[in-house]
Amino acid sequence: MQTDSLAAIDVHVHIEVDGHGHYSLDQELMDASAKYFRADHDRTPTLAQIADRYRSLNMAAVVFTVDASTATGHPPISSAEIADEAAKHADVLIPFGSVDPLRGADAVAQARSLVTQHGVKGFKFHPSLQGFTPNDPAFYPLWEAIESLGVPALFHSGQTGIGAGMPGGRGIKLRLSDPMLVDDVAADFPGLTVILAHPSVPWAASSISMATHKANVFIDLSGWSPKYFPPDLVRAASSYLQDKVLFGTDFPLLTPERWLRDFETLDVKPEARAKILKANAVKVLGLA
Repeated sequence: MQTDSLAAIDVHVHIEVDGHGHYSLDQELMDASAKYFRADHDRTPTLAQIADRYRSLNMAAVVFTVDASTATGHPPISSAEIADEAAKHADVLIPFGSVDPLRGADAVAQARSLVTQHGVKGFKFHPSLQGFTPNDPAFYPLWEAIESLGVPALFHSGQTGIGAGMPGGRGIKLRLSDPMLVDDVAADFPGLTVILAHPSVPWAASSISMATHKANVFIDLSGWSPKYFPPDLVRAASSYLQDKVLFGTDFPLLTPERWLRDFETLDVKPEARAKILKANAVKVLGLA
């Protein structure tokens, strides 16, 4: 990957369908999230289509799925297949893996295999959807393994569009995505790079504090149009957290074109803008 020639690196892109026509979520959850995000465009582009889109934008993208098979009963898309297919588009795609923490030792073994055998560059977790509490010691062997593998762990934080508007939110508990649960993980595994996904509403102040306090904690700006970002987050990203914030969209729910258009309207210093769009990701992902 020639990062010098890229305009930006999107650190948060979902693969929603695999090459066998299997979807990452059941239809009810897919429909609810599409309604929440008002996504009137193609919700399920293939990995190759995503590569073509980002290539046309002169951007790279971190791609992944979420394995929530235990909590949802829905079979996951294969992270190994995503990584192997992404290798064919290594000029623009960076594969992350996903394992189901509720699978215990099997999840640890799978995480090791995804890095050593399939070349994934990090892991994505969604505590609310996957139904686990990040700071439960039962999951510490997984964090220890990822730390030893030297790759980042990206945690969904805050409100989620999955299950939004459904009775009981389809049983999905928002409290599991309180970033302060991940603060314990970041403290106990200082060698683990932690990325908090999204502005963490309603806990944005917690994420800002964590990224300020801990050298190994970063924030990605995905899942929300920039025009809706909490003002405190915009101020921090433009000043004292300009080295800790990363561009992310949540594509295919939010398009990079819309995100970038809305980002242009924010009062962010030019030097901070350049770091957010690419330079910070190059460092965090070890692409330099």
